[in-house]
Amino acid sequence: MRIGYGRTSTLDQRAGMEVQLRDLRATGCGKIFQEQVSSVEKRPQLEACLDFIREGDTLVVTKLDRLARSTQHLLEITDRVKSKGAVLLILNLGADTGTATGKLMFTVIGAIATFEREMMLERQREGIAKAKAEGKYKGRKPTARARAAEIATLRADGVRPVDIARRLGIGRASVYRVLGAEIRAE
Repeated sequence: MRIGYGRTSTLDQRAGMEVQLRDLRATGCGKIFQEQVSSVEKRPQLEACLDFIREGDTLVVTKLDRLARSTQHLLEITDRVKSKGAVLLILNLGADTGTATGKLMFTVIGAIATFEREMMLERQREGIAKAKAEGKYKGRKPTARARAAEIATLRADGVRPVDIARRLGIGRASVYRVLGAEIRAE
C-alpha cells in the first residue's frame, strides 16, 4: 500500500497543502496523513504515519523538505521505514530507498538541503543584524503587555493566572510577567 504524508509549515499555506494532496492521490496513496506544523515542532501525524506503515508499504512524500529537517533526521526516518520492511519515495526526486542509488541520493540531497537551510538562516540573521544597526528592526511587538489591562481586570475578578493565559491565548509566564512577582507565590 502507498501511504502519503503532506505537511506545510503554517495554516496560511492552503494551496501548498492542496498541491501535495493532489500529487499524493495521483500517485495512488490509499491513506494520507497531513498536518500544518513547522518542521521544528512535534509532528504527531508524521509519528502516526510512521507507526502505521507495514512491511511492503511505500511512504510517499512530494518533496524532501516536507519530511525531514536535517540529514540526520532524514536518515533516522529512512531507517525507521526500512526497519518496518517498507520503502520511502520522494516524488520530486523520483528516487526511493528500495534501491542502492536511491539511498545514496537521499543522503547526498539531505546533506545539500541541510546546508541550504543553514545558509538561509545565516542570511536571515545577517539581515536582522543589519536592520537593527540601521534602527529599522525593533523585533516582535510584545503581545502580553498590550493586553495588560485585560490581565489586570481578570485577576481582579479572581481568575487564576493559568486560566487568564488560557482565556487570552497567551503564555502563562507572560501573565506572571505582567502581574509581577507577588503572584508567583500562589
